[in-house]
Amino acid sequence: MTAAPRRHGSAIAAAALAEALATLLAGVLAAAVSACSPAVKDDPGGPSRDDDPVAQTSPATPGNGTAPGHAVPGHATAPGPASHFHLLPVRGPGHLAPGSNPAALPGDVLIADEDNNRLLLVDPRGRIRWQFPGRGGLSRGQGFALPDDAFISPDGATIIATQEQDDAVSLIDIASGHITRRYGHPGVPGAAPGFFSHPDDAMMLAGGDLLVPDIMNCRIFLFSPGRWHVIRRFGTTGSCGHHPPTLFGSPNGAFPLSDGHFLITEINGDWVDEMSLSGRVSWSAHPPGVAYPSDANQIGTGRYVVADYSYPGQIVVFNRTGHPLWRFRPTGAGALNHPSLALPLPGGNILVNDDYNHRVIVVSTKTGRIVWQYGHTGVAGRAAGYLNNPDGVDLAPPYSLLQTSLP
Repeated sequence: MTAAPRRHGSAIAAAALAEALATLLAGVLAAAVSACSPAVKDDPGGPSRDDDPVAQTSPATPGNGTAPGHAVPGHATAPGPASHFHLLPVRGPGHLAPGSNPAALPGDVLIADEDNNRLLLVDPRGRIRWQFPGRGGLSRGQGFALPDDAFISPDGATIIATQEQDDAVSLIDIASGHITRRYGHPGVPGAAPGFFSHPDDAMMLAGGDLLVPDIMNCRIFLFSPGRWHVIRRFGTTGSCGHHPPTLFGSPNGAFPLSDGHFLITEINGDWVDEMSLSGRVSWSAHPPGVAYPSDANQIGTGRYVVADYSYPGQIVVFNRTGHPLWRFRPTGAGALNHPSLALPLPGGNILVNDDYNHRVIVVSTKTGRIVWQYGHTGVAGRAAGYLNNPDGVDLAPPYSLLQTSLP
């Protein structure tokens, strides 16, 4: 397959009737409130010295066609820091597709709304609570184009926004709503020091290092905090193939695992690899029946989830031998259209951005149905309730990916 950059939710005893009804009512109210709240070693390529001062400061849809499988529990969560988002006031009833259940989400969702050139924080009821860029969020001459993915840092203070189609990675301070650092040259792809060619899914590690797959250059970088300084480089620039860590077939994801390793997704050849930051590869597998693997990540011990960036698209859970465990592949009017990321949620649901359908959805692994949706299926827009090619999602703290996945 040719490498191609992707554009990239009893009966009660009569004697205690009054007391039981009061208890029941209190429980229902508490549940409703809860549902609405946001709740190294050897370097195989040798040390790299690529230093460069350029680094700058519609209705819910049934999931028919689902293969047999079991319910997939979400990954565990741990307490995180307080939110740094200055939330907008709650206004109106929200903008969800009919049939959506706000309880399907544990908290607010961060959406990289790529073709609208913005990031949105949407609460479980479909209300926009935060947006970037906000008024005055960009300095003179500064732009923010085509955010492809956005993840919240382990300390909850920064958003790492990858602008794949714009060949840049931006770090955004959540509290101030300003870009504090940028890597790459926006709009100018390249392979020389300081340049990317379609970077994807940049991740910030606990110490502040950045791990960045560089798709078209077939390499993966580990940067130290601050200016452009490469600690480690995996892959061979401009040489693409499956022989990790020396060669990668257009890597489009490097997601953290609970054992401290990372899950690498290679577009060409349909590969997913577990690799340590020392370059040791534990295993490689083909996600079963997937045409264009995108952003594989861990859903449980020995189980992984991947999006098939195709039409009709699918979400597949598999193990390290490539055996399928669960599949969501609706057909007809409800078909997925180039989904690019699927993230497990606490309780067993899966959060998915369905890019070309202009929606973000939550899928129940128990029923194989969409239980929550923000965006109008197949209709792009910018008004409240609309998206335009949403290409990335994360959850607000304490449920964000890097807070719950990094050991």
